[in-house]
This record gives sequence, structure tokens and C-alpha cells, in this order.
Amino acid sequence: MTSPLLGEFLGTMVLVLLGDGVVAAVLLKRSKAEGGGWMVITAGWGFAVMAGAFTAIACGSSDAHLNPALTLGFAVRDGNFAKFAPYLVAQMLGGITGAALVWLHYLPHWKETPDVAAKLACFCNAPAIRKFFPNLLSEIIATFVLVFVIGAIFSKSVAAAGPAAGLGPYLAGSLVWGIGLSLGGPTGYAINPARDLGPRIAHAILPIAGKGGSDWGYAPIPVIGPLLGGVAAGLLLRILAIS
Repeated sequence: MTSPLLGEFLGTMVLVLLGDGVVAAVLLKRSKAEGGGWMVITAGWGFAVMAGAFTAIACGSSDAHLNPALTLGFAVRDGNFAKFAPYLVAQMLGGITGAALVWLHYLPHWKETPDVAAKLACFCNAPAIRKFFPNLLSEIIATFVLVFVIGAIFSKSVAAAGPAAGLGPYLAGSLVWGIGLSLGGPTGYAINPARDLGPRIAHAILPIAGKGGSDWGYAPIPVIGPLLGGVAAGLLLRILAIS
């Protein structure tokens, strides 16, 4: 009963559940991990990518993209866009579902947390310094690194038959951890429209105790930036014939 779309849905759900879950653990009041800091968050997101990728593969998606920017980047590289729309829908639904599970998991803690910005941050991104073009550029650069380096990791130039079985998700998770540590400071490194927009939609519709607005004014940046970064990486992979 497995399928690529089921894999993308469940993989993205696990990705967001663990990724947004670590943010909630660090930011919400009376959590045992409260105040854990940036290292905990970036490590948690790296492990979230690893767990999501393994889930996607086991459930039928050998691609394990979990990210519309990655799907688009590889579509540009290969000149085949057939997977983009169906994967996008599955990834977005997975992001919404994963965020809803985070809300349920930390249910008593939302009321205990008065900071509406901290509650929103458990679902989606906000910049450290709000400047449209620098924020957009940050997302483009970080996503370019994600897509291009994943393309390199899984390329025939690195290993003719690909990484050893079961190694790929660990490498992808390590890459995301590195991106968070090195490039995540300006915007919180969405690098994935489904990871930001899906949970932002969940924040808007869920009855979260004491929540504020969902910051829709910023919402286009973590969607457009990653998609542009994915396209740029895909084009360079195609020009260099890395596949």
C-alpha cells in the first residue's frame, strides 16, 4: 500500500513534527527543554530531516524530497516537471499535519506561554532583522546550498551507484544541520516552502491558546526564496551535468 505520494506526505509530516517539535521544546514555557538554545534547535532539525527521509523511503518515495524547492530544483536539472505538482500537494498536507501534531503534543504549554511570537516561531519562520531583499536573499542562498549539495552527494561523480544503502538520510540531515549553524541566523532557514507555509496555515486555523497573528506579510519570503534557490541550484546542476 506504499506509494511516492504517501511517502512524501508521511515523510514531511515526520520532518515537521520533529523539527517544529524541537522549536516548541526550546521556546514554550515549562517545557523541560526550555532555553535549550540554537544548537539544540539546529541539531533537532537535522535529525528531523533524517527521520523524515527514512520515513518517506520506507513508505514508497525513493526520492524523499520532503521539500517543494528540492523537487523543483531536480525537475529543472532533469527537465521533467511531472512530479512537482503532486509532490507539492503531498508535502504541504504533510507540513500541515505535522504542525497540528506539534500543537497536540504540547497542548498544555501554549496557555503557559504569553509570548505570541514564540508560539508562532514553533510553526514558521520570522527574520532576525526584517528587511525584504536581504531576507529573500538569505533564503535563496541557503536553499541553493541545500539543493546543490544534495545533488552533489547523490551524483554519479561522488559514487557511481549512489551512497551506501541507508546512508543518504544521514548525509542530508548533516547538511541541514550545517546549513542551520552557518546560514540560519538571519531568517531561521526555512529552505522549504512546505516546512513554513504548511505550519503557518496550521497556526492560522488551530485553536492555539493565546495566539497572535500568523504574520502573513512575511509569508511570501520563505516560499519564494526557497523556490528561487532551488531553481538556481537545478540550473547549475544541469549546466555542470551533475546527476
